Amino acid sequence: MTSPAPRPRDAGCHGGSTAPGNRREPRQSDAGARGPSKAEAATQTSRHARLLGHAARNMVLQEDAILHSEDSLRKMAIITTHLQYQQEAIQKNSPTSSCCSQGLQTYDDVKEYYGKHLKSSKDLKTNACVTPSKPIPKYIRDALNEVHEEISSRYYGCGLVVPECLESCRILDLGSGSGRDCFMLSRLVGPKGFVTGVDMTIEQVELSQKYTDYHMKRFHYQQPNINFVNGYIEDLKSAGLEDQSYDIIISNCVINLSPDKKAVLQEAYRVLKDGGEMYFSDVYSNMPVSDELKQNKVLWEECISGALCWKDLYQIAEEIGFGNPRLVTSSYITVNNKDLEDLVGDCKFVSATFRLFKLPQNSVKEKGLVIYNGGVTGCETEMQFDANYTFKEGEVVEVDEELCSILKTSRFSEDFIFQPIGTGSSSTKCCLKKEIIKDPFQLVENQNKNPLPPSSGTCCGPKGCC
Repeated sequence: MTSPAPRPRDAGCHGGSTAPGNRREPRQSDAGARGPSKAEAATQTSRHARLLGHAARNMVLQEDAILHSEDSLRKMAIITTHLQYQQEAIQKNSPTSSCCSQGLQTYDDVKEYYGKHLKSSKDLKTNACVTPSKPIPKYIRDALNEVHEEISSRYYGCGLVVPECLESCRILDLGSGSGRDCFMLSRLVGPKGFVTGVDMTIEQVELSQKYTDYHMKRFHYQQPNINFVNGYIEDLKSAGLEDQSYDIIISNCVINLSPDKKAVLQEAYRVLKDGGEMYFSDVYSNMPVSDELKQNKVLWEECISGALCWKDLYQIAEEIGFGNPRLVTSSYITVNNKDLEDLVGDCKFVSATFRLFKLPQNSVKEKGLVIYNGGVTGCETEMQFDANYTFKEGEVVEVDEELCSILKTSRFSEDFIFQPIGTGSSSTKCCLKKEIIKDPFQLVENQNKNPLPPSSGTCCGPKGCC
C-alpha cells in the first residue's frame, strides 16, 4: 500500500527563515579557586559529554578505513575503549568529576540497554514505550506498512509523533532509534523534503543506515532524502547540525532518557527555524521523581524514572524562549511488574504529546479570527491542532494571541484565513471563555469521564455554553 500523493505546496516548507542564525560564543567561566556553582557544574558536565561525543566521532573517522569491512561489535569495542580513556582523563582533572561521572554512566547504561539487551518491544517491562496516544490515520498506517519489518520490530516509541503539513519540510528526529519514524516521515515529506535521525546508540544508527537504500528504492526516490547521525541530543552542534536548519523536530519517548533535559530543548530551539515546531511524545510524572527511583537502572531505561514533572516542562520552555507548550494527547502508563510497581508508589506517569513553537522575535501577538481552508493531507475537513482546539473547514474560530501568531508565522500560514476581531463575528458561536487544559493528567481524567471527540476551537468546549 502507498500513502496518498502529497498535497502541492509552494516551494519549501513554510514557516521561518532558512538563513542560519548568528552563533554566540560561550563565555569563559571565572569560577577559579572559589569552586563551581551548581549551574557551572551542570555546564561542565554537558561540556565533558560534548568532549566524549567529539572523541567518539573522531575515533570513528580515524578508524573508518580499517573498520569498513569489520562488524559493528568490533567498531563499538574500539569506540568504547576510546571513551573510557577519555572519561578517565576528564575525571582526573575535573572539579565536577562526580557529577560528570553520573551523567556518563547514564549514557552508558542507556546505550547498553537499547543497543544490546533489547531485541524487540516484547522485551520491555512496562508499557511506557509502546503506549499509543490515539488511533493512527490511514495515510500514516500506509507509510508505516512500507517500513521494513526489522526496523519496526526495534521500535520503542511511546506515542504517535506525526504532525500535519509535512510536504517538503526538513525534519529532525531526536533519538531516532531504529529509524522507523524517520523512514515513515521520509515517505510523507516526499522527495523534496529531508529527514535526519540522531541517536547515540551506534547499533541503532547502523541498523538504520543498513536499510536506507531499501526504503529509497521502495519509495521510488532518485536521491536519498534521509540520513542518520551518531551523536548526543544534548549537543547537536557536535553532530554537525547548524542553527535554524529544520522546520520540524520530533522526538518519541527519548528526552526522559537524557540526564540534561534542558540542554536537549535548548539545542532543539537553536536548530529550529523561526516559526518551526518541536512535536514530541514523552513520559511525564505528576510529581518530582525521587532520587531512589532515578537510581533504579531498569526504571530509567524503561523511560519511567527519568520522567520530567509536567509542570517543569512549562518552566523550561519559557526560560529557553519557546511559546507555551500545547498539550495534544495523553494516556496513562502502567507498570506491569509487581516489584517495579511497589517502587513507584504514589508517583503516576503518562505518555503525553506536546507542541512547542519557536516564534519569531518580532511576531505580533493579538487575538484574531481564523478559518481553516481544509485540504491538508489526513485533515481534509478537520484538523485537531491540540487538546483544546480542533479546526473545521470553513468555520470561523476566535483564537488567543499566541495561537494566532503560531498559525501566521509557521508552516500553517497558507492553510488558514486570518481576520481581525469584529469581522465575521456573526459566523462564530458563543463567546464565553474557553478552559485551556495544560495538565496531561487532567486531560486523561476528562477523557475517562467523557470519551468524546475534542471540541472545536470555539467556546463550546469544557465549561462552554453548548
